[in-house]
Amino acid sequence: MTTGLVYALIGAALAAGLAGVGSAVGVSLGGKAAAGVISEKPELFGRMLILQALPGTQGIYGFLVAVLIMVKIGMIGGNPIALTNEQGLALFAAALPIAIGGLASGIYQGKMAAASISMTGKNPAMSARGMTMTAMVETYAILALLVSVLMYIAVPV
Repeated sequence: MTTGLVYALIGAALAAGLAGVGSAVGVSLGGKAAAGVISEKPELFGRMLILQALPGTQGIYGFLVAVLIMVKIGMIGGNPIALTNEQGLALFAAALPIAIGGLASGIYQGKMAAASISMTGKNPAMSARGMTMTAMVETYAILALLVSVLMYIAVPV
């Protein structure tokens, strides 16, 4: 296994791992808030579930970038290619925007989801506004995903 291949694999692992951690923390924050509301207002379960699930997308984005990298380097399919150090480091760098952006935005989206859940528990008519405010944090995860994909596309293999 070449050093370049190792760099690329570390990048893929960071993309999936860090963005996944951000989503796990975010969904957990939302879930804790939702559990409190649902214990008193079980009829709000559907709204709570949507708000809790929103921070989960960062993990999906990180997973997507990881799979793209693994396909490009031949790890999926069983024929890994020999990468130069430069190619491996370029793919490593391509994974960083969604790894770091997914980690941070997943956590902060979870905090926003928890606030929106609390707001919806007090006034169910506000749930759409809470979803909108929670989705605003998603913008930065999408931008990080876009940068990672554009960097990935630019790496010749």
